[in-house]
Amino acid sequence: MTGSQLRRLHFPGTHLPTQARKCRAALQRLTQHRVVVRLHRRVGGIRAGSEGYVYGLSGLGHAVLDLDQPGIRRHRSVIDTKPAFADHVLAVAELAVRLGELALVGACTIEELRAEPGCWRWFAGIGGGRRVLKPDAFVRLSIEDYELTAFIEQDMNTESLRVIETKLKVYIDYWHSGTEQHHSGVFPRVWWLVTHIARLQAIAAVIERLPQSARGLFTVALSNDAPHLLTQLPSTEGGAR
Repeated sequence: MTGSQLRRLHFPGTHLPTQARKCRAALQRLTQHRVVVRLHRRVGGIRAGSEGYVYGLSGLGHAVLDLDQPGIRRHRSVIDTKPAFADHVLAVAELAVRLGELALVGACTIEELRAEPGCWRWFAGIGGGRRVLKPDAFVRLSIEDYELTAFIEQDMNTESLRVIETKLKVYIDYWHSGTEQHHSGVFPRVWWLVTHIARLQAIAAVIERLPQSARGLFTVALSNDAPHLLTQLPSTEGGAR
């Protein structure tokens, strides 16, 4: 996450200079204790200060939080990523932060919010083989008397439409397996979040070519609009399939 995202999430408040100072001090302590690391990359230009840096948990940070995730080496002290991967992670983080901000003003209650790999789902495919569905995030929100669930796919316009179609079909296969419905009673709406209108229209066209019975599983929206849309009550009860 960026320093700005961490400040908005953990140091909210109307007096920005004070909250920013508190966040800088906390990040400095965590960095000194090697619980978090500051990546070499910055966002927002050279004047963004500490809020423009990208931070991540170190291997020690994962150990402190007792996080046991595939691919994490707890002895690792430095983390860096390719720009495309970092942009994707920061986009998902931005959604989490904005939902957190909406929760603070009472628009929703975040019951569960998991990024990958914590949100992945395993299910049996045809012939009994084990398959995996890899959303970018899963969110469960309470809004008034409703509970809404969603799988999140954050699109950064880096994958072909053929790859998108393949992913859509994995979701349909998972829906047909009944695994999610057996555990939770509903199938989450799949939100495909995009950065511009042309991409939205292109992915919407791919969805329109799917079997009619499956099209209602998917929604395409602009990333900037997603937090507001995710916290709106659906026109049909439950908002899930």
